[in-house]
Amino acid sequence: MLIDPKTLSPRKMYRLLIDVITPRPIAWVGTVSGQGIPNLAPFSFFNGVAASPPTVVFSASNRRDGTPKDTLRNILVVPEFTVSTVSYSQREEMNATSADLPYEVSEFAHCNLTAVASERIRPPRVQGANVSMECVLHQLVPVGEGPLAATLVIGRIVLVHVDDAVCGAQGELDPGQLDHIGRMGGDGYCRTTDRFAIPRPSEK
Repeated sequence: MLIDPKTLSPRKMYRLLIDVITPRPIAWVGTVSGQGIPNLAPFSFFNGVAASPPTVVFSASNRRDGTPKDTLRNILVVPEFTVSTVSYSQREEMNATSADLPYEVSEFAHCNLTAVASERIRPPRVQGANVSMECVLHQLVPVGEGPLAATLVIGRIVLVHVDDAVCGAQGELDPGQLDHIGRMGGDGYCRTTDRFAIPRPSEK
């Protein structure tokens, strides 16, 4: 089967991408409006960029009417954000924050989540998250225009919070304790509890 993206509507192309690009890590992004209202939303087009400087990126797609989502609106005014990871135990709360609420309504309050104050930036992080990263905006990269176009939000990490409960005896983060979830296609998710290891090839 061959698929020419020009023959698909943006919605069908989006469905193809989320079915193919799996599993996708989830960035639970906290922002704040110019009026100080905190916002929280999940983004699964998310990944790391670099270690020096420590950088992450997520893609904030437009709504179906072509307008930007609240997260991007906030970052344009307050160029900072938090990224909290999502564990299996917080799956329902994360899903609840994906609802399209009015701009003036905080997902933290609406979904009964506790907002924890960050130390170096204004947006809060999620209480109970295994890991949270405080980020400052590095760059915005618009990709396309209109419905389901997107803006890449690149942020530099200025502080990382790690729950002691997911650290090993030596004080380092233990991936086996995270129990993170990832997005599959449609309503599907997966867990990081089913893992395997393959040693990297040795250098000659």
